[in-house]
Amino acid sequence: MEALPKEDMSNTFIEHSFIINNFVVMIGKQIKDSLCRVLGDGVQYQWHENNDKIVLPDASINCNTRDRKNVSLTGIPRMVMEVLSDSTEGYDRNEKMEIYRKVGISEYWIVDWRKRQVEIYLNDGLADGTTYFYLYKTVTEDNKKELQLVMFPNLRTDFDELFSL
Repeated sequence: MEALPKEDMSNTFIEHSFIINNFVVMIGKQIKDSLCRVLGDGVQYQWHENNDKIVLPDASINCNTRDRKNVSLTGIPRMVMEVLSDSTEGYDRNEKMEIYRKVGISEYWIVDWRKRQVEIYLNDGLADGTTYFYLYKTVTEDNKKELQLVMFPNLRTDFDELFSL
């Protein structure tokens, strides 16, 4: 089992952790009685489509947590969120996004706490079977009431609660 290169987290600000925790608490209390779970950073995934390399999303919503290989989940989450840091932005926007596209994650949020912005990407397919992420919506202070999980429309999300520091 080969792990992806560990990101240099030395330049990660505490705000990064606050955003992850806010998301997990906000969503977790709403889905506690369902088969789905919201998982924070530190939970690792291992997928055949990624040559069994380990990936650690900042947060994910997974309705398939029984599928495991050792300490890694192998089920595909329906939604993944990454919170940008200076040291991880390139990795989150490129390599990780490509991994998430390849394994079939439906919804991908890129959260920039510095700009107070959420980019929501959705995974779609072409006639030839290939998939791609497209930017569905960018949510900022100006349109904050539009922050909503696409794959889980019944779950309440709150922009100010997400960015509460």
